[in-house]
Amino acid sequence: MTMMELLNTLLHTDLGNTVNNWAMLVFRILLSIQLFRVHGLKKFTGEEEVVPNPLGLPPKLNQMMAVVADTVVPALVTLGLGVRLAVWPTIGVTAVGYFIVHRRDPIAIRDVPYVYTICFLLIGILGPGTLSLDHYLYHLLNQ
Repeated sequence: MTMMELLNTLLHTDLGNTVNNWAMLVFRILLSIQLFRVHGLKKFTGEEEVVPNPLGLPPKLNQMMAVVADTVVPALVTLGLGVRLAVWPTIGVTAVGYFIVHRRDPIAIRDVPYVYTICFLLIGILGPGTLSLDHYLYHLLNQ
């Protein structure tokens, strides 16, 4: 696969009809705003947040992954920019939260990382739709 074919695969994103594409726009914006509002804003307000490190990563790397997953990823997903790659830090962080950090917690606590993981996985698989910068770049590259 050539670099251009890879870029086309990553950027092509048409969900079949106008309603689906508008639905994905609303879905990805609302999901990203919620993630940023609940988890990302804490990184800017100075509110003390202990980021679990169940994988034993170097503390600065662990913190950086959490910051990227909660601030940068929501911004990229909202814009629809590099979505199929951008979602992976958030999927990683939330999946670790579900499968490792909260594995013994009641389902009412485990459901938050589960829902985030599934939602960002869906966006990563389907792509952001035609109302995105990815769609614009795809057409720009294929003129």
